[in-house]
This record gives sequence, C-alpha cells and structure tokens, in this order.
Amino acid sequence: MRIDAIKFFIRDVTLLNEFTGKVRLSKLMSQQGLCSRREADGYIQRGWVFVDGECITELGTKIYPEQKIKLHNAAQAQQQGQVSILLNKPIGYVSGQPEPGYQPALGLIRRESRFRGDQAAQNFSPMHLKGLAPAGRLDIDSSGLLVFTQDGRIARQLIGVESSVDKEYLVRVQGMLSKHALGLLNHGLSLDGEELKHAEVSWQNQDQLRFILRQGKKRQIRRMCELVGLKVTGLKRIRIGKVKLADLPAGEWRYLRHGEAF
Repeated sequence: MRIDAIKFFIRDVTLLNEFTGKVRLSKLMSQQGLCSRREADGYIQRGWVFVDGECITELGTKIYPEQKIKLHNAAQAQQQGQVSILLNKPIGYVSGQPEPGYQPALGLIRRESRFRGDQAAQNFSPMHLKGLAPAGRLDIDSSGLLVFTQDGRIARQLIGVESSVDKEYLVRVQGMLSKHALGLLNHGLSLDGEELKHAEVSWQNQDQLRFILRQGKKRQIRRMCELVGLKVTGLKRIRIGKVKLADLPAGEWRYLRHGEAF
C-alpha cells in the first residue's frame, strides 16, 4: 500500500471514530476515575481491562462512552497497594523536579522522618517511593501540605482539569488592602489573560489572609496579591479538600489513611 493511501486510510479511520462517537479507552478510564491514562495503558498491555466482558489488549483501542469497563482483580489489587503520602513541606524545598542546587521535597520522605503520630498501618518500604509523584505544586518559598501519590486516580482528583477539590492557605502580607481590593481577590482578577475562578479570601488577623482556591496557577496567590498592592511574606497550605495539615510537624510526613479521602 502506498504512503498516500495509508495516510488516507488513517484519516478515514479517525474521521469515522469522531463520527461514531468512539473515544480512546485509556481516556475513558481516566475520565471515569478508574486510573490515570498511563496506568490504563499498562493495564491494557497486561490484559487487565475488559469492555463489556471482552479482554482488551491493544493500545489505542476506541470504544463508545456507554460501554462498560471493568478492571481485572489483579489491577484492583495493585491499586490497593499504592500509597499516598502527606508531607509538611518546609521553605527551601521544591515540590517538583529540582534544578541544580535545589533540594527536592521528595528527599524528605525517609523512614526516620515519618511522623510518630502516624496511625496508618503501613510499614515504610523503599517500594513506596517508586513512582511517587507530587499531586500539585507548592513553591520553594511556601510551606505546608504537599501530597505525593503512586495512585493516578488521586492525582487526577487533585490536579486534573476537572478537579473541584479546594485548597486552603494562610498568607501573611504587607501593605494596605481596601474593601474593593479584597473584593477583587475574591473575584475579578485575571492572570495570564484568563479570568480567575471565584476564590474565598478573608482576613484571618491583622496581617494574615485566609485564601481558599479551586485552581492552581503558578504562584497564583503571590501574583494575586501583587495585583492589589500587597507583598506576601509568608504562605502556608493548611488543607486540601477534606484533608488537613493539622499537627503534622514541618519536614515530617505520614501516609494517607485507609478511608481518608480528599
């Protein structure tokens, strides 16, 4: 078959899928909260995914959204063995991939830095660090609750495009803030050419604001404050969804407990 004919055939298949409403299986699995797309591809390759009772092993398979997807028991068991970790990140550590000279927050997750008050049943294992990734950002100058997870479902819940999980911060500021400017912090500001979602911003005390956000643009709170003439001198995340930082000491971590959810 000539190259032109192959290209034409591929284009026709793509148009057919769009016309018939078929969607990539891994995308649907992610949208339905079964796993991440990357995990979905791995499960498909292992023969752990069934659509209407049929085992699917071919990557890129497309199905109708109304078809029933089920995971093999082996996939479910693997998910149950995945861990999520809550860290109280101190200032001076980066949450993602570090540049030379910067310390990654992941390096704080060691046996000896586990919170003594951790009530989770898991014993620490080096395997818990494999594939462990931050579900969200917390910049180098900020402290507080940072989530690391092996579970793509939790990562999607916290940082996916459709995530509705709110995050709460205590923000120490310098400068004068009028009622109008406080109103703008709640709603009316734009960053990167995009209007920000509604926030909940109020005074915690005379020099500290409480922010509740449902989105996470880079250095969002600091940039919001700059737009209304405030300088942030301290920022701490104290809650993600239903999970609070509580009494977790700075630099220590604990496991997300069974039954604990964001």
